[in-house]
Parts: sequence; structure tokens; C-alpha cells
Amino acid sequence: MPHNDDNRNVPLSPTYLGGYDLITIKNIAQHAEKEIRLGVWLHNKRSSGKIQFLQLRDGTGFMQGVVIKSEVSEETWNVSKELTQESSFYVTGIVREDNRSKLGYELTVTGLEVIQIAEEYPITKKEHGTDFLMDQRHLWMRTPRQRAILSIRAEIIRAIQEFLDQNGFSLVDPPILTPTSAEGTTSLFHTKYFDEDAYLSQSGQLYMEAAAMALGKVYSFGPTFRAEKSKTRRHLIEFWMIEPEMAFVEHEENLRIQEEFVTHIIQSVLKNCELELHTLERDTAKLEKIVAPFPRVTYDEAIDFLQGEGFDIKWGEDFGAPHETALAEKYEKPVFITHYPTVLKAFYMKPDPNRPDVVLCADLIAPEGYGEVIGGSQRIDDPALMESRFKEHQLSMDAYKWYLDLRKYGTVPHSGFGLGLERTVAWICGLEHVRETIPFPRLLNRLYP
Repeated sequence: MPHNDDNRNVPLSPTYLGGYDLITIKNIAQHAEKEIRLGVWLHNKRSSGKIQFLQLRDGTGFMQGVVIKSEVSEETWNVSKELTQESSFYVTGIVREDNRSKLGYELTVTGLEVIQIAEEYPITKKEHGTDFLMDQRHLWMRTPRQRAILSIRAEIIRAIQEFLDQNGFSLVDPPILTPTSAEGTTSLFHTKYFDEDAYLSQSGQLYMEAAAMALGKVYSFGPTFRAEKSKTRRHLIEFWMIEPEMAFVEHEENLRIQEEFVTHIIQSVLKNCELELHTLERDTAKLEKIVAPFPRVTYDEAIDFLQGEGFDIKWGEDFGAPHETALAEKYEKPVFITHYPTVLKAFYMKPDPNRPDVVLCADLIAPEGYGEVIGGSQRIDDPALMESRFKEHQLSMDAYKWYLDLRKYGTVPHSGFGLGLERTVAWICGLEHVRETIPFPRLLNRLYP
């Protein structure tokens, strides 16, 4: 098919600058004292006699547009009066510096072209209940707070991929439909795969182990599903996981990579999301302290501490949210809890050679009560031990034969971890509930919208 490189006759967007750059509110500082044209929605407005103050948004940010009756045509003035919340239009105006604005600029409006006058908007300034806002999630996302959260989520994703890509990891996509589970089938969503049973993936880890034996350092980044009937502020039914896996990497190096990884994410958000963090009224001083290395506490030490604090917990029992919060309160940085009892952890985790009743693993507990954001371990690389674990956990040898093959054909020490994106977003943004961390949350009682 012939290809035509001559695009000179293609009409350009009215906001097009050339070179793929668009004039946006986010980059408005580049256009100070110039007349520009923006495609926007009306977030809100107020009037003061012969002046209309329009709160404009374009998806990249918010800014104020000022319409002065004596400086615009009668038609423009009348249009500005007719605009309703979330009406869409093109606005032309001159960018002026304004130190009172968080953005540092406002727009002196010279012209308006209406695209649509919106119907009466259901979300107003008054207080709305959570259920109402969740029913209106498709519209709630437009508000400054929700936009800030989703922008920070996007920056976290960008920083995650930047760190991994720059450190030699290859992105590998595991299947969503799987015949087995990484950690048991009690919390999986079951479906039929023609005549076979299948499950929605709760982890891509096992597949990443296979990929690491081919590519060295890999990661997956995708949705995972847990059919847990949980209503806590930390849990979603569908969430996103980042799961790096590394050949020839042992426990200690695994922890060092994790703390550098988290440090990079935090520093990137602080650098690139200043306005969004300000919108959320996030205490950035707490985030500025998140720099590697992170403190480490063994499970044994954690049990002793919790018992000393009056918690009724015994060695061999798992930690709940109150335990994790109490442990995290001792530190201003995330803390690694290492060497959990073997019986508490997944079948693939490698026992400590010096003490086989605990495994070479760590959970990274975020400060401020946000709980575990990373879980990781060194994996079993001995085929005989892995086979015995299959039997202990009553796993199907037929279903997991491929996984055992990884230990038979060039086995090596290897380690990995999984970071939960939504908990990380909640922590960095300082949110009460993970439902705000994802565009359309899936909760125990919510599949709409």
C-alpha cells in the first residue's frame, strides 16, 4: 500500500502547536503573556457584577479564566453567563501571571466557542455520601482531588517502569486465565475454559520465574484478582501488581533492589507531582524521608515487640493490620519484616539454610498505617525440595510439571517480589481507602460502573 508522508492538508487541532506539543494548562507557563486557545470544561464559576470567574479544566490541570464585560464582545459575555458546570468549549485568552493562583497564572478571556452546554450536573459542592459518589465514579473522577490521585497513580506507574527498564528488566506479560493458582485456589475466581476449569490470575509470579530463566531479569505489570470477601480499606477485588523476578539474585540483594525501587518511586512523585500533592494536602515532609536503606526486623523480633506492647499473638501466627501498624509506627521509613515461619508462607519460598523453620522472605510495611506494600522472597531452586513441597501442599504434579521443570534444566538461585499498585498509591497520596486509587474500583458489593 503506498504511503503518503505529506500531511500538510490535514486540519490541525485548534490547540496544536506543532511537533506533537499541545497547549495545556499543565504547560501554561510556557505561554505567559501570549494569546492561546484551549479546549476546556467548566469546573465551576462565580460572578462579581461585570466580571465572570470561570474555573477551567482540560484534564492536565485547573486554572481560572476571567471574563471582563467591558473587554469582550456582548456575545462572549452572554455565553459566559450561560455556561453550566461541565459545559465544554474552546476558550481564547491571554495568559497572565497571578501569584494568588496555585498554578501561578490565570487567563484573561477574549473569546468563547461553546461545544455543549451540559445538563444539570449531579455532583455539586455539597457533601455527598460514598455510595452516591461511587455510583457516579465516571463523573467523580473529574474533581480536583480525584484527578490529583489518578495523576499521581500515572506518575507512579511511569516511575516504576522507568526504574525497571533502566535497570535491565524486560517486561513480560503473563496469562490472565490460568489452570492453577500460585498460592492455592480458595480465593480465586473460577471460570470454564471450554471443557476445562480455569481461574483469573491472582499472580503472574510463577510465569515470571520461567521468563527469568530465559531473560535474566523480568517483570510483569497487570491486573490480578482475589475473590476475598473482604471489606477493609486496604483490599480490592481487582488490583494491579508489579512482579519483578531475577535470576542469580539472592535474599539480601532482593531487599536492596526493593528499597532502591521504592525510593525511586517516591522521589519521582515528589519531583513531578507537586501541585497534585498540594491538592491532596499531603504532608510531603513524611515522603521526603523515604530514602534507602530501610530498617529490617525479623519475624522473631516483631513477635517479641508485639507481645511487649500487649498484643495477644504467638510465634507461628500471621500479622494482621493492627500488628503491622504497631510495627510501622516505630519507624519513619518503610520497614522490612523478614524470615517468617515456613508454615505461614507460600510453597515456593526458600527455607533459610541455617534455620529451615523460617524462609528467606520479607514483607515491606509502609509507614502511617498503610500496611504491606511489597511481599517477596528467594525461591526454592532445589528440584527435590520443590517436589516435596508439592506433596506437602497437595499440589497436582501434572498441573505444576512445567514449574518443576525450571528446577531440572539449569536451576539457579533466584528471587522476586510483588508490589501492589493501589496500596502504594494510597500510601503516597495519604488516602483513607484504596477505592480512590483506581479509576473504577471493584469491591465486594460493587461492579458498577
